This record gives sequence, structure tokens and C-alpha cells, in this order.
Amino acid sequence: MGFLGWTAATGGLLLLMSLASGWINRGPITTFALYLLAGIICGPWILDLLRIDIAAHAELSKNLTEIAMAASLFITGLKLRLPLRSRGWRIGLRLAFPGMLLTVGGVTLAAHYLLHFSWPISLAFGAIVAPTDPVLASLISVNDARDDDDLRVSLSSEAGMNDGSALPLLMLAALWLSAGSDLSLPALGHWALVDVLWAIAGGTCIGFLLGRFVGQFATHLRHTHQDVAPNDFLALALIALSYALAQSLDASGFLAAFAAGVGLRRAEMRVTNRQPADDFTDSNNRPPAEVMVNPHIRHGEGEANPASVVGLVVGDALSFGDTVERIFAAAIIIVLGVTLAHHWDPAGLLMAALLFVVIRPLSVWIATAGAGAPHKQRLILGWLGIRGIGSINYIAWAYTNGMVGDEMTRMANVAFTLIVASVIVHGISVTPLLSWRQRKLEARQRNAR
Repeated sequence: MGFLGWTAATGGLLLLMSLASGWINRGPITTFALYLLAGIICGPWILDLLRIDIAAHAELSKNLTEIAMAASLFITGLKLRLPLRSRGWRIGLRLAFPGMLLTVGGVTLAAHYLLHFSWPISLAFGAIVAPTDPVLASLISVNDARDDDDLRVSLSSEAGMNDGSALPLLMLAALWLSAGSDLSLPALGHWALVDVLWAIAGGTCIGFLLGRFVGQFATHLRHTHQDVAPNDFLALALIALSYALAQSLDASGFLAAFAAGVGLRRAEMRVTNRQPADDFTDSNNRPPAEVMVNPHIRHGEGEANPASVVGLVVGDALSFGDTVERIFAAAIIIVLGVTLAHHWDPAGLLMAALLFVVIRPLSVWIATAGAGAPHKQRLILGWLGIRGIGSINYIAWAYTNGMVGDEMTRMANVAFTLIVASVIVHGISVTPLLSWRQRKLEARQRNAR
């Protein structure tokens, strides 16, 4: 099929997904599952129109998935407007660090004793498949900055932060595999100080400070000069600068992108909270600045106040970031469907069942003990841990950092199969599960009146 044919096919698929979006949102099948199906249909198993092996193009796969993840992490952080001391944030921290470590440990043991992987490859497999995905988690993450649902905030903050705990473990697996029995205490000490402590602290601080400074400076500049032109490139600039600066300093670029979104949101909150109370209908409940402006109407000279300016800054950033995220997510999931023919391994279904039904729920239950979350919410948190583009990025990272060989190939095949199972299983279950939870919450509110 030539260029025009592929152009028409792409346009037809996007048109179909757009027109059917209402039905898709109400039904059990998600857009990501349909993109995956489109990839499988175009791949070697059915029409054989495309043959793409992600592992054979690991460097390109790593770069493309990094872009998608950085954009998604930034948008996730920008949507989180609750105070950092809120229960949703606290639970997210527990999920992203102790919960993640428990999950990686459980998967590592299962991979070693059930699939007979070596310990370094088992640890790498655990680090690859344990994190929840920031891109595909948009199905269950916060809808916008007004969303204060504890469950959504917890899952969003977990997806934003779990790279800080999972990626260092993948680095440890690569170090272990290369050093073998010669793994020394100085090497472990360097890993702990640089790849763990500095990566987490440095990435978080770099991103947060950059996001907050740019947000407040852009608001001041545009307000002072009455310049409220579109700010699409501000989001791209923050994503690129925070990620690149952190990576160049050996800090976590993914955490920096997430923290940049959080920092920009804190800048919006600071500007909004300093506005006179008369500018709001309810001074005790000031909405996000972006909902108080029309992004399609730019204020004339002398009409823009700081809150409206920062609303345009944040609104444009959200719109641009969401578009980039959806484009890359659709393309990568379609490619995942195509490449599945090269990487199918039934053992991935066994590991998926263990991870989804036993290891993740148990790890979450232990990690959230004493956090004040209701039992049903903890059970739902344990189930809603979708894997996706982040895991693909980690597989590509492993290949580009010297983790090669037959055992690595088999581990990647198992991981790819598990990712596909997660996209399907979690995608089918998320809408009915959240709808059931919403009905329960509404019934409880009616009974409380």
C-alpha cells in the first residue's frame, strides 16, 4: 500500500475513532484497545501490511516513547491541583515507592522461580512491568484540575512518580548483569547515591523549580506587556527543558517532566490565590484559572488581569500537551499491535495473571495500610494498574544499555505479551468498575442527606 493509501487509512481510522468516541466512552472497549486491534489486523498475523519489530529499532523506540511519556507526565502533574499534603497525594507516594518496591520484588521472585530467568533478568523484568503507565493511565487519572477524587489523584500521582523507584531498579539490573559476580560495594554505593537519591531529588527539584519559575515569569511578562498570545510552545519548552536538563545532570528526566507540570500548577495557584476576593463568586473556593477564561478569545489591551493571563498559559499548555500525548499514544499502541507477532509468548499471560490478581493487589494493600483509604478503594487501586508505553520504553532502554542475548529476548517477549494483556484486560474493566464505584458514591451521598 502506497503513501496515499496509508494516508487515507490513517484518516479513516482517526475519523472512525472521533465519530465513535461517545459510544467508546460509554462501552467497555477503550480507544487504546481499538488501536491495538488495528495494529494486530495490519500486522503479520492477519493482513500482513506492516512488519515492525520494536526491539530491532530499540533506539528509535526509546526516543519516541520518551517523548510520549514526558508529555503525559507533564500533563498529569499540571492537572493535580490538590495540596501536596492531601490524602490522594499521600497514597500516591505510598503506591509509587513502597508499593512499587513490593511489586518489583514479587514479580522478580515469580520470574526467577517460574520462568527460570537469572536474577538480574528477573529484576529487570520486575522493573519493566511493575510501574503503572502515565500515558494509558489517562483512562483512570484526574479529568482536570477540579477533580479532587482520592482514587484518581492517587493513581495519577503514582503514575507520575513511580519512575523514580522503577527505573533505578532497571539500572541496577543492567549493572548486575554486566558485572556478574564482580558486582562491588563501591558500584552499589554509586548506584544508590547517583541513580537513586540524586536522580529522585534532583529530577524533582529541577522540574518543580523550572515549572514554577517559568509559570510565574510568563504570567508577569504577559500581564505587564499585555501579551496574551497562544502559549502552546511554553508547554513544549517546559517538557523539553526539564527533561533535557535533568538527564544531562544524571537526574530523572521523567520525574522532572512530572514535577515541571506540578510546579506550573503551583504557579497558577499562587497567582489565583493573590487575586482580590471580589473577582470570584466564592472566595473560599477559587477554581482553576483556565476555567475562568475563554482560550479562543484573547483579551484586548488593558483587560487582562494576572489570573486570566495564567489561565491562558495553563489552558494552552493543557491543550497542546493533551494533543501530543494522544498522537504519540495512538501511534505507539498501533505499533505494539503490529510487533506482537514477533514477540508473542504465552508465558506472559501467566505472569499477567499473577501480577494483576495477586502481586499488585497484595503490594498495594500492604503499602496503603494505615493511610485512611476505604477497603474498597484499596482493592480498586490494586486492580487498576495498567501497563503500557512506559514498559515499552524500559524494554528499549534495556536493549540500548547492553542487555542483550537469548534470555533478554525471551524476557522482552514475555513483557510485550503482558503489556498487551494489560491494555485489553484493564481497558475492558476500567469503565464498568469506575461506573459501579460512582453509583455507590452517589447512593451514599443520597443516604447521607
